[in-house]
Amino acid sequence: MNSSIGNVGALIFILALLPASQVLAATSCGSPATPISEIQGRGDSSPLIGHRVTVEGVLTLDARMKGGFTGFYLQQADAETDGNPETSEALFVYTRKKTGTPGERLRVTGTVKEFHGLTELVNIKAIQSCGPAGLPEAQVLSLLQPAAFESLESMRVRIAQPMTIIDSWNLAHYGELTLAVSDQVVPTEYQEPGPKAAADAARNQRQRLLLDDGRGVRQPTPIPWPPGGLTGTSTIRSGDSVHDIAGILDYRFGAWRIQPERPPIFSTVNIRPLAPPRPDTPHIRVMTMNLENYFNGDGEGDGFPTTRGAPTTKAYKFQHKRLVEALQQPNPDILAVTELENDGYSETSAIAQLTRALGPDWSFIATPGADGSDQIRTGLLYRHDRVIAEGQPERLTNGLFSKQGRPPLMQAFRPRSKHSSIQIVVPHLKSKSCRGAKGKNQDTNDGQGCYAHRRSEAAQALVQWLKQLPKTSAHVGTLITGDLNSYYKEAPLNTLKLAGFTSMVHHFHPCSAQQCDHYTFRYKGERGSLDYALASSSLVPRVLNASTWAINADEPRAIGYKSNLPGTTALPWRSSDHNPVIIDIRF
Repeated sequence: MNSSIGNVGALIFILALLPASQVLAATSCGSPATPISEIQGRGDSSPLIGHRVTVEGVLTLDARMKGGFTGFYLQQADAETDGNPETSEALFVYTRKKTGTPGERLRVTGTVKEFHGLTELVNIKAIQSCGPAGLPEAQVLSLLQPAAFESLESMRVRIAQPMTIIDSWNLAHYGELTLAVSDQVVPTEYQEPGPKAAADAARNQRQRLLLDDGRGVRQPTPIPWPPGGLTGTSTIRSGDSVHDIAGILDYRFGAWRIQPERPPIFSTVNIRPLAPPRPDTPHIRVMTMNLENYFNGDGEGDGFPTTRGAPTTKAYKFQHKRLVEALQQPNPDILAVTELENDGYSETSAIAQLTRALGPDWSFIATPGADGSDQIRTGLLYRHDRVIAEGQPERLTNGLFSKQGRPPLMQAFRPRSKHSSIQIVVPHLKSKSCRGAKGKNQDTNDGQGCYAHRRSEAAQALVQWLKQLPKTSAHVGTLITGDLNSYYKEAPLNTLKLAGFTSMVHHFHPCSAQQCDHYTFRYKGERGSLDYALASSSLVPRVLNASTWAINADEPRAIGYKSNLPGTTALPWRSSDHNPVIIDIRF
């Protein structure tokens, strides 16, 4: 028998005993292989889960570097696609094997798996290089058609239009930025709570995409965006623009994301604003700000970490310096603050230390024994050379506020050389956090979050309390200003509107789904107002202007006072997580 014929026969016999997929793997490049589109299928998961397959395609992006995703993306060559827009032509190959570089054709044998929504090849048995190949053409991705994302999973894509940064919460943790076609507004900022608001919120969630960094590590160094790394001077703000985005459409950790092939281009659109100038007309300026847990330790430079605020003395000094700058720049006469440490009124208290730092012309309102049992409280500070605190301060300490919550504070002020006075009321209602929420305080999926019932009750108690407070003949009106933890169309604001109080920021700057230029907070990519200046009907005609100063909510939390990021000393940016509200009232 001819030996070569005998060898061929033996090979055929051996191949006949192997599973078909292993036969394909044993053959050379260009031999029959399973189309990637058949592995992906038309649904959310592969119809071939658990099957051993051999595929052939082009390596488009390599994520096998240190800290990467331990694998690479493989896409069918353009001439080999099935032509069906409902099926993806690419998948992720999970392996540490080093064969292949971008632009190289590979033949890979492995097992199909769905990993938290991402179709992968795992347990890779063989990778064979088939030589250089052109990269498949990138498909145009539209964020207005999120239903098409699944059919482009793991494929090369590009975004033809500029995108807007709407969130940077995970920038320092995972190297992620959240992008959308335009900035997104909290639905209950412009419409009543209910099914429509919930549906709009869900739509917002769908029409967004993460810009990732191609790595799976926490606390990446340097922080990848903007290109070159985030610092205090080279930074980004929500509202800025990103364009020339191209890479792999990936699905990880419950979200669609772009793993970029090259750094996109960042453009500064949301410029850091100057403090609003004071009007020429005689007036008083009231500024309201959530201090993001201003705790001063033992008041003598030690006592850190604190329960809610700065973790170190260095962080506290950083926070203190930024806050003082933020509170001074607008040149206010009265400061209404929330999230202030509830530690009394001694020389070492947080309110006393903050007041001293503002200067010798500043004083604070004290209500010892009436501040409640919460770790934080509201506070009032004022320029005693400009305004006089008239009468005794009051706190609402009965009913709902007798055992829980942060008792609202009221003090009347009169400008020097004037006989008229104004009541300033500072509330801070329960947050939307669902910790401990039970019964009526649970999230009802109407857009208001948890504890909406308690906040509504607190607003009603506030209205009843204000009716009982004494007023002099020189009283020109009442201003409720503080953190209500409620967006403009939610129940607590409706209660206060019915009682005759008008949100002056919304009066001067109305919000809609498309336009909301004045806001105090960002949460999970949506912006809206939690902090207010609400004027009584008699006070409304006296208001010259009301606005927010966008110094905090748009800034990355990575440059906040708890950060160790070098170069983040620019003042007053990210002095808190809430933007302040500023209102000018003529007398």
